[in-house]
Order: sequence, then structure tokens, then C-alpha cells
Amino acid sequence: MNSNSSNVMALTSTTSNKKETVCIFGTGDFGRALAYKMIQSGYSVVFGSRQTQISSLIPKGAEVLSHTEAAQKAPIIFIAIPRQHYNFLLPLAEVLHGKVLVDVSNNLKLNQYSQSNAEYLAQLIPGARVVKAFNTVSAWALQSGTLDASRQVFVCGDDKKAKQMVMDIVRALGLTPLDQGSLLAAQEIENYPLQLFPMWKFPIFLSLGLTVFFFFYSLIRDVIYPYVNEKKDFSFFIAISIANRICPILALILLALVYLPGVLAAIIQLYRGTKYSRFPDWLDKWMLCRKQLGLVALAFAFLHVLYTLVLPIRYYVRWRVNGGVISQVLNNRTDPLNNTYAWLSDSYVALGILGFFLFVLLGITSLPSVSNSVNWREFRFVQSKLGYLTLILCTAHTLVYGGNRFLYASSYRWYLPNAYMLSLIIPCIVLVVKFVLVFPCLDKPLTRIRQGWERNPRYSE
Repeated sequence: MNSNSSNVMALTSTTSNKKETVCIFGTGDFGRALAYKMIQSGYSVVFGSRQTQISSLIPKGAEVLSHTEAAQKAPIIFIAIPRQHYNFLLPLAEVLHGKVLVDVSNNLKLNQYSQSNAEYLAQLIPGARVVKAFNTVSAWALQSGTLDASRQVFVCGDDKKAKQMVMDIVRALGLTPLDQGSLLAAQEIENYPLQLFPMWKFPIFLSLGLTVFFFFYSLIRDVIYPYVNEKKDFSFFIAISIANRICPILALILLALVYLPGVLAAIIQLYRGTKYSRFPDWLDKWMLCRKQLGLVALAFAFLHVLYTLVLPIRYYVRWRVNGGVISQVLNNRTDPLNNTYAWLSDSYVALGILGFFLFVLLGITSLPSVSNSVNWREFRFVQSKLGYLTLILCTAHTLVYGGNRFLYASSYRWYLPNAYMLSLIIPCIVLVVKFVLVFPCLDKPLTRIRQGWERNPRYSE
């Protein structure tokens, strides 16, 4: 009872606390949504508009005045209008002198102008203190309150006090300000909302390319070859059999590609004898998208598990099992249990289960809510040590699945090896090179290099 009443009192005190007045130029969707959120947070809001009549769309409690009158009533003015209409501010230059102008605009395409909107505004009104902010938050999220996906607000500006005033407003609205430095960062901030999954492009295009390659590769071996040589129609393999062959192959290859750039980086550092030289651009970009590569690999692993679970209910599988049973009955024989095949089968399944479990664990720890709750050493242990263990288990899972079939000539249809054999190339290379790097003769100098030691230091003490 007491706790409830205290909560009500705390809520009443914070909402009834009126903060300073802020001005918004522009009564569009974003301007109205921003005003609505600010009024909720205790701010007094005044709109600057050509039409001073209060519309039903204007949030209740907001005042509508002319641009000049509105600017005179507030130290901070949010410019919620498109860049092409900034010229109307020129007659207001004297009134806006010393004011904090918050540019919230966005463009229609990346690098639409050679100069960012915020820099253009600062050049247009040189007496004002321009800050770039709020362009990464949508009007819908502000008004509906669903800000979980866009709680961060990038802020940049040349005037530290003006930037601090804007960051205080960001915090008051329940958002998280991120100081991006001077106004030179405005171009990058304005480009940010226009980027469509920038870190996902390489993993997605790579996985699509590999999917197409292994699909046609498996189609040739498993459908076209039997039809040409044996006149058997196995075209129905496309639906599940080939799909269930592609998914584990891509999961294993993409997982190996997560750890391959780290191995390459170690080799480069050992060769250079320093950690202070930049990696090649392609390696830098590769390392930045490792998380996305791992998550795409996990998605293919999930598909592999789902496809495997439906195998017993397939008509083709039931037909083969029933045919085998009937054949034994007609021939009055019973096939004995082969302990070797039983061990291989159980080991194959066990390795797959353990590998998938660790795979899921890696995916969970990559989530921001989980990774933020562990320290760097714990995160590195999971992503590195357990990551390599996952790669070992998944590679062993594939090796045991193939067994010694690679020794049989029938496994090479039209001289093409089974697809699973191709999937082992990159993982085995990564594991072998990593095993070599673990040797003390290489591990110790690599550790020293990563701690700052240089073989040929540029500057002597």
C-alpha cells in the first residue's frame, strides 16, 4: 500500500515539474511527435509556423506562434523542416543569433549533398549554435512510445554547451545520447538512417552465392547423374534432400569464415612484428561482419535440424525402410547388427547435438542484452574458446557422417566429390593453422605483439 502511494507521488512530482520552453519550427509529423513527447516529459512547447491557428493535430498544451515570436520565447529551436526550405530562416538571422538550432532533418539518399544539412544550416545562420540530433528516431516511435529499437540518439556539434543542452533533453525524453564529436560527423549521422543492414550485405550475398553453387552442384550429382546414367527420376530430392544437404554445408563453411579472419590477422601480425599497422581494408571489413556471418550460419544450422527432424515422415524414407523389411522377409534372412556402423551413427548424431548446442550458445551470447551483462574476458572465452570447440565438433560431425566413403569410386559421380567433402576444406584449414599458432614458439611472440611489443620499434625510448 505504501509502496504504491509513493510511486504515484513520485510520478506526479516528475510530470508536474515544468522544464524550460523549447521551440519547434515545423508542424509536420516529426515536429508534432517530438512536441508530444516533450510535453509528456514536462517541457513547455511552442511551435513556430506560418499558420498561427491551432490545428486539431497540434498536441494539447502546445502553443502556436509566428516564427519570430516563437524563437524569442525559447533558447533551443528544433528545425523540423526539409533542407530545401531553410532559406526562410535568413530573415530571422538576428533573432536566431546565439540560439541553439537542432537540425533533425534527413535526406532521401546517401550523400545527397556534398555538405551535410547541419553544416549547411550553420553556414546559413552563422550566429546560431547548430547541433545535429534526433534524425535517427522516427516520428512513429516517439508518439507511440515504442523506442526500444531506436533508443540511441546521435548528437554532434561544435559548441560543447549547446551540445550538452541537447543531450540533457535527450535524457529527459528517456533516450540515450551518443556524442559523436564535432559537426563534421553530421554527414555520417545523416547517412545512418538510410543504410539498409550495412553489416549484413557481405554475409547475405556470400550465403546466397554459396547456396546457388551448392544447389546446382548437388542437383548435378543427385538428380541429373542418376537420370542420365540409370534413368531414375529423383527430382523430388530438390524439396528436402538437397535442401538438407545445403544447410549444414553452409552452416559449417560460414562458421569457419567467422574464425578465418582472426587466423589471417594473427599471421599478418607475426609477419609484421607489430600490431600498430592497419590490416588490409578487405580484412578489416571481414572482421567487422563476423557476428553477422555467425548468425547467418546459425540460421542454416537451425534449418538443418528442422529438415532432419522431418526425415522419418518422408514417403521416400518410409518406402525404403518398408522395402528393406519386406526384402528380408521374402529372403528369410535377418541382417545382423553392425557395431561399427552403430558407433559411427551414434557418434555422428552426438557430435551434431553437441555442436548445435554450442552454436546456439554462441548466438545467445552475441545478443546485446547478454553480451552487455558479461565482462570482456567472459565474452572472449565464449566467442573464442567455445567458438573453436563448436567448429571442431561441427567439423567432426561432418567427418564422421562421411566416414570412409571418400575412398569409394562410386562417391565420385562424373569425377565430382560429394558436397560434404568440399565443405570440409575451409574448416580444416582454419583448425590446422590455429593448431599451429597454439605452439609456444608462435603463441608467445604473438601474445607479446598484441600487448604492444614491436620487433622493429619506430621510436626508441
